Amino acid sequence: MDEHKPIHIMGAGLSGLAAATTLARCGREVHVHDIREDSGARFDGDFQALENWSQPFDFFDQLRDWGYDPAEFKATEFSVIDLIHPDDEITQPYTDGIAYRIVERGTSSHTIDQGFKRMALEAGAQIHYKNRVKEEDCDIIACGPKGTSAVAYGEIFETSHPNHIGFQLNDKLAPGAYSYLIVIDGIGLICTCLWRKQKKSERFLNETIAWYDAKYPDLERKPIKRVGGKGDFTINSRYKQNGRYYIGESGGLQDFMWGFGMRMAVWSGHLAAQDILGKCDYEKEVRRQLLPYVRTSVTNRFLMNRVGDGMFKRMCNNWMRNQKRNGDGLVWISKLFRPTWWKTLIYHMVSPFMLEKDSKAMGRGVRRMPFRKALKRDVWEQSDEALEVGNRWNEARKGGGKTSFAEDSDSPSVPDS
Repeated sequence: MDEHKPIHIMGAGLSGLAAATTLARCGREVHVHDIREDSGARFDGDFQALENWSQPFDFFDQLRDWGYDPAEFKATEFSVIDLIHPDDEITQPYTDGIAYRIVERGTSSHTIDQGFKRMALEAGAQIHYKNRVKEEDCDIIACGPKGTSAVAYGEIFETSHPNHIGFQLNDKLAPGAYSYLIVIDGIGLICTCLWRKQKKSERFLNETIAWYDAKYPDLERKPIKRVGGKGDFTINSRYKQNGRYYIGESGGLQDFMWGFGMRMAVWSGHLAAQDILGKCDYEKEVRRQLLPYVRTSVTNRFLMNRVGDGMFKRMCNNWMRNQKRNGDGLVWISKLFRPTWWKTLIYHMVSPFMLEKDSKAMGRGVRRMPFRKALKRDVWEQSDEALEVGNRWNEARKGGGKTSFAEDSDSPSVPDS
């Protein structure tokens, strides 16, 4: 690529800003374009987890090696979590290291989005917000989801509860997926993820919140905001096409099983920048470093789609037995996420039937995981406690509480307000 030619990046999320930072630090003229008003606006106020088990090295060590400064944003470390079984038993995976780092997404100065924005600007990149560009006019494509494979709904609230994480496998509250509780410095988030498409989907969030209220009575929630987002899970035949680099979610570089994507977003942005600088082959390095983990997650998702609470219970029990043998809760989950020959074999067997071709992908051979249909067991009525949660939210909304469902969820799954 002509080293005097300006680089144009479509999307000012983590992957686009990571690429912009690396390029600008090496003296390249970089322009980042985003249709939103600021980085992080898509997830404003949401808590998300940076997992620390899929690789044999700490993610923050990776960031420093690549030239990014984790001190630019707030991250809260956890070495122990509540693992909530589908029969409501609560156990605690733990490690001497770091299992999760929780970061906030959004436009506040301490969020990971604003941290990466500052690094890009300090490096000399130019960011153009509220600016729509065409894909064919950009060198790096780092925009958000184009389709829908899953959705997540959550409520942010004030609480006096200490910092805490709860991770729950429950096929009723979170069809095919999980729900979670995060509390950081007086602000909490309860969220449920839906891997099957539902009608009146707000009932899942109401029921999930009612469950956590019952099991964690010290929460004493004061609702602030409801948030929502969609996940778009794809496999690409090519990650570099006609001189354009597809990174992060635009390249399908994320975890199909549970939706972790920030680590691969930054990683792929760094690799694309390194290719432009003549230091690596992006297509080759994505296939060597990232794609084996993505394919493993496709296999994990295929298996998760075919089980329910019975298998979820076995997973929780196996996790705890493994922890007892090894003295570290990261061992079992690390093995679950890391590539093996038999998971690669399953991937090649099932992916042709599991993924659908995207005819609008500009010849890149994109295959998308469709949003699966609801099952008969997904049809149920809210409990009285869940209805009360919904009523409480309606009162909070009248007082100024907002929802981001309409912006980031596909319309058939947007709850009726």
